[in-house]
Amino acid sequence: MAEKSLEQRIKEAVAEKIDMAPYNPARPEMFRQEAEFLQNRFPAPLIRRVEHFGSTAVPELTAKPIIDMLVEISSEEDAAREIVPVLKSLGYDYFWRPELDKPPMYHWFIKRNKAGERTHHIHMVEADSKLWERLYFRDYLIQFPEAAREYAALKQKLALAHPNDRIAYTRAKGEFIAEIMEKARAFFA
Repeated sequence: MAEKSLEQRIKEAVAEKIDMAPYNPARPEMFRQEAEFLQNRFPAPLIRRVEHFGSTAVPELTAKPIIDMLVEISSEEDAAREIVPVLKSLGYDYFWRPELDKPPMYHWFIKRNKAGERTHHIHMVEADSKLWERLYFRDYLIQFPEAAREYAALKQKLALAHPNDRIAYTRAKGEFIAEIMEKARAFFA
């Protein structure tokens, strides 16, 4: 069977159903196990740090049941040469992707369980990537549970409105995320 084109793989990935799930207290351990695997398989300096971010990193937050991981790599070139082939051979889906069709570009992997469901999104970036600012968002939601509850309600509403369109779902969260990011930058400055 011929390998699917990148365009076809992206089209399929963004059309996958968006499911929401209540907070699962096993998520930190799921993160820890995958982080340990990555750090053992690709030791420093190749992988320098691993952070749990996104909604599954926020206690009590309803989220897609997918662990988002932000991984600092030594360089995009090193990752392309040493990490990408290994993770692809282990069955991870791999995409070199933009952030919604604009920079920053980064290495992105989807790990799936035996049923084919997404379990982890692994975002690999260099230390100077703007994606590290996402930790402010995570930390703000942890610090301010009311903001987390508002975000959960928005996500549930958008998952119903865009059940098979991950791009529309993500874009529709943009205004809320921008507002929280502005508050978070001021709070953590």
